Amino acid sequence: MVKISETAQKYFDQLIVKQDDAGLGLRIAVRQAGTPSAACDLQFCPQGQEQSSDTRVEYANFNLFVEQASEPWLVDAEVDFEEDETGGQLTIRAPGIKGSEPNSEAPMEGRVQWVLDTEINPMLASHGGMVSLVQVTVENVVVLQFGGGCQGCGMVDVTLQQGIEKTLTERIPEISAVRDVTDHQGGDNPYYSAGSQGQSPI
Repeated sequence: MVKISETAQKYFDQLIVKQDDAGLGLRIAVRQAGTPSAACDLQFCPQGQEQSSDTRVEYANFNLFVEQASEPWLVDAEVDFEEDETGGQLTIRAPGIKGSEPNSEAPMEGRVQWVLDTEINPMLASHGGMVSLVQVTVENVVVLQFGGGCQGCGMVDVTLQQGIEKTLTERIPEISAVRDVTDHQGGDNPYYSAGSQGQSPI
């Protein structure tokens, strides 16, 4: 279950007092649980707006309501507040919300998708691009399709070979090759363009 540190409790006490709302508490839930996009949603919860299925955790000056469906994902989760010269930083550590990396016995499609979601697409997203898995063939060839700023990009071959293919084959040695089936003639607004100078591939 979720634990709120003493410093975070004090921080929330101060915030709740400023709201001047008797019985105001907090409610936490996990959105997109079990995926690389999972995130904790922590909000004020006015009295009476909690769900009947929520689990109530009582603290000295407020209650924390935990969404029932999110409980399994919040095991060993902790809310902390670290004070610093600028005031402080609230952090939520929830090690289980993104699920677990597929093991070596899992289907290759799932393992490839995990690497795309957790390593490759977050890097491509910083340049407005993404890549999706089309299929894994019987010969263990991974077939990919680029989108966003990567579609029509003049540097896509370098990105594929030096970035994506290298990462995938390091993580999943059984992969025999990585192929791109994107129609790059249809790209509208690539981050890189052919002939760009001074740009480095992902």
